Amino acid sequence: MISLAPSAELKSLGRLLILCLFVGLAAGLGAAAFYAMLECGRSFFLEYLANYRPQMPGNEERLFENVGSITKSPGILRWVLLIVPAVGGLISGLLVFSLAPEAEGHGTDHAIEAYHFKDGAVRKRVPLIKAIASAITIGSGGSGGREGPIAQIGAGFGSMLGRWLKLSPTERRVLMAAGMAAGIGAIFHAPLAGALFAAEVMYRELDFEHEVLVPAFMSSIVAYSVFGAIFGFHSLFQTPPYEFNQVTLLLPYFILAVVSALGAMLFVRAFYSTRKLMFERIKLPNHVKPAIGGLAVGIIGFFIPEALGSGYGVVQLCFADKIDQLPTAVELAKLLPAGTDATIIAAMVLGGIALAKIATTSFSIGSGGSGGVFGPSVTIGGALGGATGLLCARFFPGLDISPGAFALVGMAGFFAGAANTPVSTIIMVSEMTGNYNLLVPSMLVCIVAYLLCRKFTLYDKQLASRLDAPTKLGNMAGAILRQLTVGQAVADHRAGDLILVAEQTGFRELLQKYTNSTQVCFPVVDPNQKLTGVIDSGDIRRIVTETGVADLIIARDIERPARTIKSEDSLLSAVNMIAKTDTPALIVVEQEETRTVVGILGRGDIIAAYNRQIAVPAQ
Repeated sequence: MISLAPSAELKSLGRLLILCLFVGLAAGLGAAAFYAMLECGRSFFLEYLANYRPQMPGNEERLFENVGSITKSPGILRWVLLIVPAVGGLISGLLVFSLAPEAEGHGTDHAIEAYHFKDGAVRKRVPLIKAIASAITIGSGGSGGREGPIAQIGAGFGSMLGRWLKLSPTERRVLMAAGMAAGIGAIFHAPLAGALFAAEVMYRELDFEHEVLVPAFMSSIVAYSVFGAIFGFHSLFQTPPYEFNQVTLLLPYFILAVVSALGAMLFVRAFYSTRKLMFERIKLPNHVKPAIGGLAVGIIGFFIPEALGSGYGVVQLCFADKIDQLPTAVELAKLLPAGTDATIIAAMVLGGIALAKIATTSFSIGSGGSGGVFGPSVTIGGALGGATGLLCARFFPGLDISPGAFALVGMAGFFAGAANTPVSTIIMVSEMTGNYNLLVPSMLVCIVAYLLCRKFTLYDKQLASRLDAPTKLGNMAGAILRQLTVGQAVADHRAGDLILVAEQTGFRELLQKYTNSTQVCFPVVDPNQKLTGVIDSGDIRRIVTETGVADLIIARDIERPARTIKSEDSLLSAVNMIAKTDTPALIVVEQEETRTVVGILGRGDIIAAYNRQIAVPAQ
C-alpha cells in the first residue's frame, strides 16, 4: 500500500521554504531601507554639497526632489567633488573598522566566505553597519554598487534567523544564500537573476549550488514583491526595443566580447593590485585608508564626475543616445577643434569613463570602503560596449549597429568575465533593462568573455567548483561509497587466501595462523563451513597474557558474534555499520541465511576501493 504521509525530507524542505518567506520579507524591507539610505546619501553629499545631479536609471525616481544646493552656483562645485569622497571614506572607515571589520570591501566576498567556511554565520551587527557604511561611501561619490552591500545584508538576515531557530549548519547556509538572493533580486528588480546569482557566484567554474535554488526562488519572489509594492514593479533601466535580426552582427558582437574580456581582466588586475600593492602596504590604521582612497577618487572625479557613485546614468544616456549631455562630453567638446566628429567624441568620452571608473572603484573598494562591484561593472561594461558599438558602426557602415544595444550586451559581458557568472548575468541584465530580444548576442558575449577570463575573478573567496567545497566533502564521499558494493571492495582477495578457522582449532595453531597472516580477523566456521563467529587480534592477545590456559582453549571458546554484510550491499552501509559497532572488520557472506563466508571487509579495503573509484578518469 502506498503511503501518502510526507517523508521527513519533504517535511524539512517544506519548513525551510516557509522560513524563506520570512527571509524574503526581511530582505525586501531591508533592500527598501537601504535604497532610501543610498538616495539620502547621494542627495546630501552630491546634490546639496556639490550641486551635482547625476543621471538616474530611467525607471528610478529621486526620492528627495528639489534638494537644492548649499550655494546658488549654477554649475558643479568640482572642488567639493574633490573633498567629499574622502570625507565619506573617513566616516565609513571609522564606522566599519571600529564595529564590524567584515563589512569592509565588496560584501559578496564575505558572504561567499561565510557560506563555505563559517557554516553560514554572519554577525548580527553586520547588516546594519554594512548598510550605513555603504550608503555613506556610495552617496559621497565612492565608486561602488548595491550588489555587495545588499548581498551581505540579505545574507545576514538569513543567518540570524537560522541561529535564532538553532538550525543545523546546512540549513543556516541555505537561508543565508536565500537572503543573499532575495536582496539582490529586490534591489535590482531582477528576482530570477538574484536567485541564480546566489547559486552561481559560489564557484569560478560553471557550477551551481543547486541546493539553494528552490529556497532562493522563494525568498527572491517575496523580496521583489515587497520592494515592488513600495517602489513599483518595473525594470531598472528604460531601453528602446532593440532587436537581433542579422547574423552578420555576430562579428562585431564577437569583437565586443574580446573588448569586454580585456576590460574585465584589467579591472580585476587593477582592483587587487591597488588593494595589495598599495593599501595593504600603507602603515596606517585601517580606519583612515578609505579616506585616502576617497581622496584619490575625488581627484579623478574632479575631472570626470561620471566616475563617481554607481554611474548608472551613463548607461541610461547610452540607451537614449544622449552621450553629448554628459558633463565630460560637454567639456571635451570645448577642448577639441571645432567640427570634430561627434561619434569620435562620444567614443572617447565612454572609453575615458570606463578607465576612470576602473580606477575609482579600485580606490574606493580596494582601500576598504564599503560597496559592491556589480554596479561599477555595469557602468564600465556599458561604457565599453557603447564605445565599441560607436566605432563598429563607423567601420562597418553596412551593418545596422545600435551603440545602445552594444552598451546593453557589454554590461552583461563585462561582469560575466569579471565575476565568472555568465548564466545569471545574462538574465540579470535582461531583467534590469526589460529587454530579452538580445539574448543571443548576450549569450555569445558572456560565454566568450567568461572563457577568456577563467583565471580572473573579482570574488577572491570563490572556490573552483563543488569538488573544492569543504561542506560537500561528506556528501561527495557518501555518493561514491553508495555506488560501490562490498563485493567490488573485496574482489581482489582470492578465495584461496581467505583463512577460515574451525571451531575445534587449538589456540596454539590459531596463534601460528595469526603470526603468519595479515588478516585482520579470522571467521570461525562449523563442520559445514557455516559462519559461527569471529576472532580478532584483541581476542588472541588477551589469551596470550593468561599463562597456563593456551593448551586448554579452542577457537569456539573465544569466538564472538560476527558482524556480517552481503556482497551486494553498498560500501556506505558498510561504513555506517563499522562506525556504529566499532568493529575492525565485517565478514562478507553470500546470504544471511546460508552464512557462507566469501570475504573479509576491513577499513583498508574500503579506502582502497574509494581511491580506485575517484582515480578513474571521467568518460
